[in-house]
Amino acid sequence: MTYLNNLKSINYTIKTALLTIVFSVVSVISFANQPLVSEHTDSTVASAENEHATAAHAEGTHEENHGEEKFDANKTIMEHIADAHDWHLFGHTSIHLPVIIYTDKGLETFSSGKFNHGHDAFKGNYTYKLVHEKIKVVNEAGEIDEEASKKVLDFSITKNVATLFIAVIGLLLIFLTVAKGYSKRGIGAPKGLQSWIEPIIIFVRDDIAKPNLGDKYQKFMPYLLTVFFFIWFINVIGLIPFFPGGANVTGNIAVTLVLAVITFLITNFNGNKNYWGHIFTPHVPLWLYPLMIPVEIIGIFTKPFALMIRLFANITAGHILVLSLVCLAFIFKSYAVGAVATPLIVFISAIELLVAFIQAFIFTILSALFIGMAVQEPEHGEEAHH
Repeated sequence: MTYLNNLKSINYTIKTALLTIVFSVVSVISFANQPLVSEHTDSTVASAENEHATAAHAEGTHEENHGEEKFDANKTIMEHIADAHDWHLFGHTSIHLPVIIYTDKGLETFSSGKFNHGHDAFKGNYTYKLVHEKIKVVNEAGEIDEEASKKVLDFSITKNVATLFIAVIGLLLIFLTVAKGYSKRGIGAPKGLQSWIEPIIIFVRDDIAKPNLGDKYQKFMPYLLTVFFFIWFINVIGLIPFFPGGANVTGNIAVTLVLAVITFLITNFNGNKNYWGHIFTPHVPLWLYPLMIPVEIIGIFTKPFALMIRLFANITAGHILVLSLVCLAFIFKSYAVGAVATPLIVFISAIELLVAFIQAFIFTILSALFIGMAVQEPEHGEEAHH
């Protein structure tokens, strides 16, 4: 009977998680295509390009005399960890993703190939150019029109957004297959994909949900399963160096922001009287209220902020470390350095596989902890105190 109840519980959480996956990804998509480069940088692009045009020509001549261009490790690393409107495959071959923009003149869609990797401008309702992976309006002289650029709303399917679609399709296929298996076989030893997924689901339930949420764990299992598998799946895809991998999705702070906001909303919308009482009527003398209440209110926002920064920073740091080791051979132009760096790259990549799981686990268990703090019932001593 206990095993049957476990099967029903797992089947229920799988089906409910599917809806949460769709909700989470749709929310993330609205933010995921926001580039990492600041507006301040873009405001100086046109003048910087003009100022360096002559210098670049001179440098080009100088480099030709010396045989080849100097390798820029910083540029290479930032290009690999940033979002992009093209998905690089190999050599000069890329998948050109759809550009979807809305301006005061209406909606426009076209291929990112029109930009020729940022070298060309595209004439639509305005003349658009890709500058640091941000779509800008330029005038006839090729200078950025900042006022017109502010009217451009970019809803493009970038590399990060495309990876999100791949992730949600992959997760839907996995969980629909597992749910179908349970509906067909019912009680019995799990087979095939079930035998891989069921232990992980039980791990999330028994080691994350139950210890932090108590008897209310079932209500939040769909979200916890969704966020765990979503982050883990996205992190693993990001470690694959070729298509359909290579996107640094959780290294985009907009994505981790949305995930943290979802945890924030679930926590506070489910907060009970005891939770809000600890914030606005803390167990301290009255004369400390002016100090403690603001601290408690700030704490409401620092929890999701910590979730956001922790996931973003750890994933980004891992990508930068691996790419830095790869770049060593090109910086020193030495096969010996490459030979020494290769085992380190393999070792760090193996660690990154572990980090992909650990970061999904940490985000999920902290979300469960924060939700548990909001829904826990007061103990008898605390109730008497109030």
